[in-house]
Amino acid sequence: MAFRVIGFNDPIFSGLQDMLGVSDHEAEKSSNTPSTKYVRDAKAMAATPADIKEYLDSYVFVVDMPGLKSEEIKVQVEDNNVLVVTGMRQREEQKEKEVKYVRMERRIGKFMRKFILPENANLDAISAVCVDGVLTITVQKLPPPEPKKPRTIQVQVA
Repeated sequence: MAFRVIGFNDPIFSGLQDMLGVSDHEAEKSSNTPSTKYVRDAKAMAATPADIKEYLDSYVFVVDMPGLKSEEIKVQVEDNNVLVVTGMRQREEQKEKEVKYVRMERRIGKFMRKFILPENANLDAISAVCVDGVLTITVQKLPPPEPKKPRTIQVQVA
């Protein structure tokens, strides 16, 4: 017989919470499990689609960011060759005070994706362009190192 661990984030408990009128906040305070918001945000960060392409002279990162303006997106490079893409999506202001969401699937809040850059990435030649909700980051490659030529050492007669 297979056993299954049921946590407070299990659909059974969320259904009971809805029927009993217990808010997510009250349920989260009563358990040591990660909050629903934390789990949802972590899944959304991991699920932000990104493609990475390698060309002869560059790496190109293509990240879907629908509904974001370029001023809401930040692209940085950390000291240890990590490309960091962060942003903030906010819900539109509601003019009507009594709006009730029937379904809410679009993620709001902060998000972040990190990509480790290869050693041959030129950290001084990075560009980012956002068009129609698609962020394209181009990282130029450093030229390959010159092969070391053999050095001739003159032999002295003792």
